[in-house]
Amino acid sequence: MKGIVTDPSGIERRSMEIIGQELKERGFSFEPSEEAVLKRIIHASADFDYAENLVFLGDPVKAGISAFRARRSVVTDTNMAKAGISKAALQKLGGDSFCYMSDPEVLLEAGRRNTTRAEISMRKACREHPGGVFAVGNAPTALFALADLCEEGFRPSLLIGMPVGFVNVRESKERALEVCRKMQLPAILAMGRKGGSSVTAACVNALLYLAAGMADPEKRS
Repeated sequence: MKGIVTDPSGIERRSMEIIGQELKERGFSFEPSEEAVLKRIIHASADFDYAENLVFLGDPVKAGISAFRARRSVVTDTNMAKAGISKAALQKLGGDSFCYMSDPEVLLEAGRRNTTRAEISMRKACREHPGGVFAVGNAPTALFALADLCEEGFRPSLLIGMPVGFVNVRESKERALEVCRKMQLPAILAMGRKGGSSVTAACVNALLYLAAGMADPEKRS
């Protein structure tokens, strides 16, 4: 495989170089810490639309780094996103990750109220992890619930909103944007239809790596 990069850390470095160069060629310019988040999302998706779709509110990178250094938990709306979060980085920082989608109490309550598990799981998570980092990558109803709770006074350290799909997706992000602006909450939102568990995990990992001072993620996972 002459000319093929096979070293894992070399592959990542080269990928980030390519992403940085293409962002520059497309005329995009970001504050360095926000660019680090964007690059990792593009690295996970190969989709440069995120350079136009991502919204950063209230110095969210600083908020995320501070939260993880303070051992705040990260809560996701899917086990897939939870599985994609770097365990090594969390362990180094002394934090943990949670997802309540399969929690028996959540299943019962969602059935009783005839609503989604995603909504009920977020409501439970807010009770269990005040001040946590909340990352939604799949379910609009989870993001709607978080937005409502934030408007009522709940204060996450950071809200990451990246649900994907076609039904209620745009609306949930617009609602989160409205509430976070109104309540002056730090947030990272991927506007429009795009998102998903993988890019949400990538966003969380970018913040974890910055918080933990891990420059080479291939050597830390």
